[in-house]
This record gives sequence, C-alpha cells and structure tokens, in this order.
Amino acid sequence: MKNFDLGDVPLLSGETLSNAVLAYETYGRLNEAGDNVVVLPTFYTGTHIRNEGFFGPGRAIDPARHFVVSVNMFGNGLSTSPSTAAPSQHGAAFPHVTLYDNVRCQHRLLFEELGAQRIALVTGWSMAGCQAYHWGAMYPDVVGAIVPFCASARTSPHNVVFLEGIKAALRADPLWEHGSPIRGLKAFARVYAGWAYSQTFYRDGHFRSLGYDTIEDLLVDWEHDHVDNWDAHDLLAKIWSWKNSDISANPLYHGDFHAALAATTARAILIPCTQDLYFPPEDNELEVVQMPNAELRPYDSPLGHCVASPGNDAGFAEFLDAAIRDVLA
Repeated sequence: MKNFDLGDVPLLSGETLSNAVLAYETYGRLNEAGDNVVVLPTFYTGTHIRNEGFFGPGRAIDPARHFVVSVNMFGNGLSTSPSTAAPSQHGAAFPHVTLYDNVRCQHRLLFEELGAQRIALVTGWSMAGCQAYHWGAMYPDVVGAIVPFCASARTSPHNVVFLEGIKAALRADPLWEHGSPIRGLKAFARVYAGWAYSQTFYRDGHFRSLGYDTIEDLLVDWEHDHVDNWDAHDLLAKIWSWKNSDISANPLYHGDFHAALAATTARAILIPCTQDLYFPPEDNELEVVQMPNAELRPYDSPLGHCVASPGNDAGFAEFLDAAIRDVLA
C-alpha cells in the first residue's frame, strides 16, 4: 500500500481536512500514452484489498493490459479517517467529507502523482460506483467509460432512511463516542444484514449458499466482522458521505441533477441488481435516460446488494466482465 500526501484539503462543506492522506495500491504499469488507467474507488467497509476481487489475469480488467489504481475512500481507516486523524479532527471532530471531495483528491493522485493522461474506466460497487458517477460528471473530458454497479448518481430518500436506521442503532450505545461500542456495532450489523440481501434470500434459504446453516449464524458473523474490524466514527463518517452523495451538489452543477447527468458523456453501463434494497433499478432507470451515452443492464439475484461482493456469485462476475469489455472495446 502506498500513501499520497495531500496536505490540508479544503472541503465542499467549508471545513478543512488537515494533513490528508490517500492510501492506494497500483497493479500493472502505466503505458507510454498514459491512457490505460482503470480507477477502482473503495466501497462502504471496503479497502483496496477487497477490490482485488474485481480484476485479475484473463479478466476484463487485467493488470497485464491496464494500470489499475485502487484508491481507499476517506473514512475507511486507511486513508485519513476519524480513527487515524490528527487529535483536533479525531473521532466525532472529523470534518464532513463528500464523495465530490474524495474524487477531487483522487484526480490529484492520478494526474499529479501517477502521470495519468486519461482514464479508460472508473468502476466500482456501491459507494465506489457512486464515486464512478462523480468521476463521469466532474471530469467528462478525461474519463472514457464508467461502470457503476449496485449504485446511484444520487442517494435516494429511501436509502437515506436505511442509513438513518443503522446510524441510530449504532448511536443507541452510550459508548459510541469512544469509537468501539460493542453493543452498538452488533446492533448496527444486525440491522445492516436485513438490507444487504433480499427478502427472497432469507425466505428461500439462500444464506446456505454462503456457508451459513442458519440466519442466526449469518447475523453473528456480521456482528464479528463489525466489532473486529470497524471503528464507529469511521462508519459514521462514511454514512454521512453516502447520505449526501449527489453528483450535482457542488459548484459545477449547483444542484441541477439533470445537467450533471447530461454532462456525463462517458460510455456508461449501469448495472443494478433487481433485488437490491439500497439501489433499486428504478433509480438507475431515471438516470440512464438523461445520460447521453448510457445503457442499463440489470442483473437478477436474490443476493440483492451483496451479489457484487467478490466471491458471492460467479455469474455476476461474468456479467460484470462482459459489460466492462463492452465499454472498453
């Protein structure tokens, strides 16, 4: 893992992120033209390591042909986060960071530090896909293609309700301000699991395909993952970023969502899962008709939002690779 020092970063909120650092990893080599770049931002509770499940030898994204740059989002514990920030911005004092801020800093990394001349593709799952939309709207002159999957260009009201629910579960633990509220993290995980998969997933017992004998086994595993791996303030910071995700809420578009979509001229394939409870295909249907070079390719699975988690569904991996090959052709 490498670090890119950004210094003090002015944020869209009017605050400043002090001594900001982007943690990232690269795979493959930049070609002479500087245009074989594939950007993979990270998703909620994801790191560059989890992103390694989206590419590899013989796949649509292949480090033998592409210069893959996997960038950790602010708040994920590797890039500057509440758990790692300077004392003045540690924990609950961490400033509000938007996906617009993340992508501006990623652009600096790519073009100032790594020597990119053009971005062939930005792609990613969930919040990473939301960042792909931002790349397309913010930098249409340098982005050739985007493939956001299980994502949206703007967080929907129903998605906000979900986020407020898990936030409330976490903060119900009076120890949440200390960053490691065990009861709050367990409650957070249990509520989250109810939305991560579809009703069909639980009703028809598809959890067994993921190695769980019972629903309780799945819930306990989610508890362990959150207690063992995540700081409460990091989770809350990323919830704020997710909740406020909107490709038009910035000085470029001044809240004109239609204008931001219309300006996204990159070749785009939007991949929703038909049973995703966070990012339903209806949201993407509204987007695709306003984007000049976009196509909608829904994928049906009872795994819902988690269909895209690496290793969960080999059929989805093939579907994703086919879309990426098409946009890069």
